[in-house]
Amino acid sequence: MNNIPLKIKIALLIRKMLFLACGAFIAAGAIEGFLLPNNIIDGGVIGISMIASYLSKVNLGLLVVLINLPFILLAFTKMGKKFVFQTFYAVIIFSLALNVFSGHVVTTDQLLATVFGGIVLGTGVGIILKNEGSLDGTEILSLVLSKKWGLSVGEFIMGLNIVIYCGAGLVFGWEKAMYSMLTYFIAYKVIDVVMEGVNSSKSVRIISDKSYEIGQALIERLDIGITYIYGQGGYSKIDKTIIYCIISRLEMAKMKEIIKEIDPKAFISIVDVHESYGARHK
Repeated sequence: MNNIPLKIKIALLIRKMLFLACGAFIAAGAIEGFLLPNNIIDGGVIGISMIASYLSKVNLGLLVVLINLPFILLAFTKMGKKFVFQTFYAVIIFSLALNVFSGHVVTTDQLLATVFGGIVLGTGVGIILKNEGSLDGTEILSLVLSKKWGLSVGEFIMGLNIVIYCGAGLVFGWEKAMYSMLTYFIAYKVIDVVMEGVNSSKSVRIISDKSYEIGQALIERLDIGITYIYGQGGYSKIDKTIIYCIISRLEMAKMKEIIKEIDPKAFISIVDVHESYGARHK
């Protein structure tokens, strides 16, 4: 990455910022055009903000920023400055876009709002995630607390969203809560499609002549458990040390960055993990 000319780096950064802004506007359009007018909520921080805004009459965009802020600060130690900057940028654009789209109702039909709201929201969030940003601070929180509580990231997020949707049921009615859950399910599936089938967890194998240096960096900078597997090159007959680990989709971009810094020629194999059990040992 350090060998890339400055002009190309700037062009890549501008491109990423444009995609993050585009994703934020699409997601905001889904909230204001489909979900909010029908009292259908999203999960995570956005869902919490929507309920809080309804009860307090405080501007939704402002609440999204304020509630996300502690989680974004938490990401400094977990995800690094680059991810924090891109996430904060996406959240700010999303908050501004909410005000731009405020009052622009697309439909008041519950079913249409649920289905198309989920599709549009999933598209926007997927674009943001694909460009190494996030709108939902609860995913960042889950990376930290899931290890301490012995839960997977997916289990933690699911548990938190169940609490949020129960709150939505008490505030908006249980029928609205069920529509909200359906919207979340649709959005989540669309995110997977936008990110080309990326799941919450990935199984990663790394082959490099600097395996121990990479492994130590992954442990220290991502706080993940790794396993060394010893093998031999089929052609060269040289002994190789393979790094094996399971990481979340939010950790993927940072992991690739760390590996490229240490060994740009490292071989990386990434496989979808549909289920994993047990603790992430170091």
